[in-house]
Amino acid sequence: MADATYFYGLGRRKSATARARLYKGKGNVTINDKPAAEYLSGNKPLLAEITDPLAVVGKQKDFDITVRVSGGGVAGQVDAIKLAIAKAITVGHADLRPTLKKAELLSRDPREKERKKYGLRSARKREQFSKR
Repeated sequence: MADATYFYGLGRRKSATARARLYKGKGNVTINDKPAAEYLSGNKPLLAEITDPLAVVGKQKDFDITVRVSGGGVAGQVDAIKLAIAKAITVGHADLRPTLKKAELLSRDPREKERKKYGLRSARKREQFSKR
């Protein structure tokens, strides 16, 4: 483990960007200066998903996490936070990288919304054809 006050990781998903810092602590998660439970307003599945990288390596109570997240919706933000935390863990503990990689927590999901094209209703939807 390197001697640093915190470990930093950047995660992205769709149009959401998350910057995570891992400090030594007791397992508190803060998102945009609010507790994670308050920020996600009681969405239990998404709240549990945030700490997946720590659960995989068994360090849920070893770090306090502060996250700055912007853009996108709640689900995209949670995926960005998850990737940022996984990357921050690998900065501090390089030996845990294979474990996180095997759990598929270090890969960025590249799917983004396709842009709207000129003359169409959306990216691919067209006007309904009228024979007469």
